[in-house]
Amino acid sequence: MINVPRGTKDVLPNQSYKWQYVEETAREVARVFNLKEVRTPTFEHTELFKRGVGETTDVVNKEMYTFEDKGGRSMTLKPEGTAGVARMFIENGLASSPMPVKTFYITPAFRYENPQAGRLREFHQFGIEVFGSSSPETDAEVIFAASSFLDKLKIKGVKLEINSIGCRICRNEYNKALKNYFAPHLEEMCANCRSRFDKNPLRMLDCKEEKCKNIAKGAPKITDYLCDDCKKHFDGVRSLLDAEGLEYTVNSNIVRGLDYYSRTVFEFVSTEIGSQGTVCGGGRYDGLLSELGGNPLPAIGFAAGIERLLLLMENTGVPFPEDSVPLIYLAGMDEKSRAQAFKIAAGLRGNGVCAEVDHMQRSVKAQLKYADKTGAKFVAVIGESELESSVLNVKKMSDGTTSAVKIAELYSYLCKEDK
Repeated sequence: MINVPRGTKDVLPNQSYKWQYVEETAREVARVFNLKEVRTPTFEHTELFKRGVGETTDVVNKEMYTFEDKGGRSMTLKPEGTAGVARMFIENGLASSPMPVKTFYITPAFRYENPQAGRLREFHQFGIEVFGSSSPETDAEVIFAASSFLDKLKIKGVKLEINSIGCRICRNEYNKALKNYFAPHLEEMCANCRSRFDKNPLRMLDCKEEKCKNIAKGAPKITDYLCDDCKKHFDGVRSLLDAEGLEYTVNSNIVRGLDYYSRTVFEFVSTEIGSQGTVCGGGRYDGLLSELGGNPLPAIGFAAGIERLLLLMENTGVPFPEDSVPLIYLAGMDEKSRAQAFKIAAGLRGNGVCAEVDHMQRSVKAQLKYADKTGAKFVAVIGESELESSVLNVKKMSDGTTSAVKIAELYSYLCKEDK
């Protein structure tokens, strides 16, 4: 038998309704925040992620699924959504659109890493990307959109943590301070951190090695090195969150795992899904468009992992809406009545009613057992007398009551009773 690849997961028929619920909730949040859906390719030129995500990141160094196509071009399955949306924005001339350009996506992404709770090699994200505005109000709105999404899913126990990692100006001074701090500890740190020391010391704060994390706890805080503009911007974001009563903690160790971030960064964190507890994270990336060859424009976004959200919801007992069930099951007693059942079902389906019939040539008794297993709300058996009279005895499964209903009036009856 051929098994599912490690780090991937099948979504079974009795689970898919949970996914649909999360995705429908994401689309509803996108609607009320006036976000328009975008869809980008599953794979892109590898250079996009090297330039956009950053060559010092774990994602680019260790986790990308990269391959050479038949034309000898290096391609990569997208490890995240932002770089592809930024490329789309530039390539399709969206910079000429009225600003801001507010987008969202639901997409698969791929990273080669050790599978663990809520972290797979193929995973799915709901993401938001907003281009064109540098105002604190935009940062706050994106954070509120993420919070609204989690609230609508009735997820509890998730805490918002925010930080500012400054701009290029204040980052230079901060990098000097980090080097001064980490220099005496370099020999104790992992090979990745020693490599990052010269290339991008900020990445050292994002190391997952326990010994490196312990050393990083005493590192200087970037909020002490913010320039006046970045400090004013961060204060503005915090003021807007405070005004709406959205609780948060300033966590100076949040730098996010991708190089394109600047200024505001944030994470919604839970302790219910293991050590990797971020269920939603994002931030501002004002330099990404110019890095990819576009005109410099500010931008901000976030992404939430759907697998992680589902795991968190299941671990904490968040209720899901019930899965859909047939409104009516039509059982046929013989070949002629089965044909009539099929015809009636086709008419009901044409009007948007979920109707089910037998496909397995079962006896009537077996059909009724199957109807019960499907959760059908109504059941009608069609035999010779029903064919002659065009009247069905429709049983309401919730209370066992039976009503005589003309076939021509079945749709109206079902709509009236299903309330």
